[in-house]
Amino acid sequence: MKRSMTKSPVALARVALKMGEKALPTYSSRFSNKIYTQPQLFAILVLRQFFKTDYRGMVQMLNDLSDLRRALKLERIPHYTTLQKTHARLLKKGPLTGSNTPCSVTPTTRD
Repeated sequence: MKRSMTKSPVALARVALKMGEKALPTYSSRFSNKIYTQPQLFAILVLRQFFKTDYRGMVQMLNDLSDLRRALKLERIPHYTTLQKTHARLLKKGPLTGSNTPCSVTPTTRD
């Protein structure tokens, strides 16, 4: 199976949002504020990796790029701490499995 690489952040945002909608519940809790969905936050975190930036940088990109906001169906831009907390929660639960086991991505160390 051939995978195509994209250089378009808008195309990546759309794909990440669709994947998040298939893999994640809409909200993390029934008590959630329901401002952002988990798939939206997941897609933002994917874009953060794409742009190789920090949480504050990603928030600034969302402020600057209206096409990304539209692709992610964002009415408001999340605070950077919302992204940090979502990232920590998804790593703890395992983003695609929904289990309580740690994510399968492990950091490498240099000797």
